[in-house]
Amino acid sequence: MQHTFQVQGMTCGHCERAVVHAVRQVDTDASVQVDLPTGRVAVESDHPRKALAAAITEEGYTVAA
Repeated sequence: MQHTFQVQGMTCGHCERAVVHAVRQVDTDASVQVDLPTGRVAVESDHPRKALAAAITEEGYTVAA
């Protein structure tokens, strides 16, 4: 299942790695693509969208509705 999130607060490679790591804490097999300039995070995962968004939020980023 493809999930797309609009994430605010990502500015660098460290931010990108933190978001990817957070998603993979929920689903180790998730495919994660981060586009820093647009703040777009695309996740291919069978896990619930809410759980993935919560993991990103716990890293300190804002996930827009």
